[in-house]
Amino acid sequence: MSEIENYPGYVVEPRLINLYKANVVGFLFFAIFILLYGLPFYLLWDIKESFSIMKNNIYDKDSNVWWVYVIIIVSGIVIHELIHGIVFAFFAKEGFKSIKFGVLWKMLTPYAHCKEPLQVRAYMLALVMPFIIVGLLPGIYSIFTGNLPLLLFAIFFSGAAAGDFMILNLIYKENKDNLVLDHPTEGGCFVLKKVM
Repeated sequence: MSEIENYPGYVVEPRLINLYKANVVGFLFFAIFILLYGLPFYLLWDIKESFSIMKNNIYDKDSNVWWVYVIIIVSGIVIHELIHGIVFAFFAKEGFKSIKFGVLWKMLTPYAHCKEPLQVRAYMLALVMPFIIVGLLPGIYSIFTGNLPLLLFAIFFSGAAAGDFMILNLIYKENKDNLVLDHPTEGGCFVLKKVM
């Protein structure tokens, strides 16, 4: 533990995740969400017919619909990071001036980074909102509507939230008045605790 020069009066504790491990945990998350979303979908809808329709659309020689799926996945990744950034900016004193977007190329991991510390509650909200908006809600909607492409989208983006949940697990027991500073180059953050 040490004090960071920019934050005198605070003890700073790193809370980092291993990005390789996050990718492995992501596969576990995919399996969990395949069951959570897929089982009710399977019980309510004719999944063979849904797959047949989707397959016919993808391989239809007169249509390039497979490009639509690629664009949707890329858009989902961008939206996931934008949601992080929007929530960070909402709570940051400097708003979007404090937000940086990029990609950790060694892990092909896109990120949204907040350059100023936030209260634990605000940081936790920024972690879970992409899961709720591009994972959970589409998953629930797909179950009620029988929309297989949306179900697959929801499973993918729920699993993609694995790293966010790993970071959440590192800070959820913290005093909610403590501050959290996003790590600029690694998966994780620093917890700033006021020196008594």
